[in-house]
Amino acid sequence: MTGALDVITMGRVGVDLYPLRSGVPLEEVETFGRFLGGSATNVAVAAARHGRSAAVITRTGADPFGRFVRRALAEYGVDDRFVADVPGLPTPVTFCELFPPDDFPLYFYRFPKAPDLEIRADELDRAAIEAAGVMWATVTGLCAEPSRTATLAALGLRPRSALTVLDLDYRPMFWESAEEAGRWADEALEHATVAVGNLAECQVAVGEREPVRAARALLDRGVRLAVVKRGPEGVLAVAADGETVQAPPVPVPVVNGLGAGDAFGGALCHGLLAGWELPRVIGFANAAGALVASRLACAAAMPASDEVTALMNGAKA
Repeated sequence: MTGALDVITMGRVGVDLYPLRSGVPLEEVETFGRFLGGSATNVAVAAARHGRSAAVITRTGADPFGRFVRRALAEYGVDDRFVADVPGLPTPVTFCELFPPDDFPLYFYRFPKAPDLEIRADELDRAAIEAAGVMWATVTGLCAEPSRTATLAALGLRPRSALTVLDLDYRPMFWESAEEAGRWADEALEHATVAVGNLAECQVAVGEREPVRAARALLDRGVRLAVVKRGPEGVLAVAADGETVQAPPVPVPVVNGLGAGDAFGGALCHGLLAGWELPRVIGFANAAGALVASRLACAAAMPASDEVTALMNGAKA
């Protein structure tokens, strides 16, 4: 890829191992599917599926799973120029249990430390980050050093006129406390122009769980667009100029809800870059998330634009 990238994401990567049977406790599962995973990585894949040039800033282990990550990124059309190995740390593996429609426990194996938390500020490609159409960073990237400093540095490179998204992505197992996560989320929000999170994540970041109050609190932090994902109640988006969009849930048979938010994110990036009106952006992203919830994998399940449009036009998932 040459020229400025449409989307650069920064944060988690790993290998997802998902049961090939639903409704079975993990200790009884005998067969798994192996997939590329990690929220920031999935968002880059999702954006690429919509024809966007995308790259992810992350780190893997110098091991077979790290080689799998690079191969998978290439297959999905995601630039791996900002992916580096960290010797001595294994590429993370994540297991889940599948109890549709709304119970998908996750088990993260990121020991002794995940390589993606070893991203360093002095290794960042400043010019690429400044020039990207969208920069997407996550609160998880703030949970440990040196990733915290690197993430804040990357966000700080972006002009206030740019599309800079903070995914509130709060995983309690990565933090000592919700208060600590909220402190760093608040600092990161100073650099963001778009904030995206579910109700629990908004509670951590801005102390509000009620959707409208959460959106207003995010706007008060300086973002221009607040997107609050409400689970079975759909999505609320509020812009700084007061425009408000409420997208109802898209009915699909749920197989695995874990990648839906990342599909939403990649589609959101695509719609914002396209300059669509806000209702179209949110409706498109909402449908993209629903499609992935109806599929087993995360990265491998990310839909193309025509699939999303078909669902919006009434085709079954």
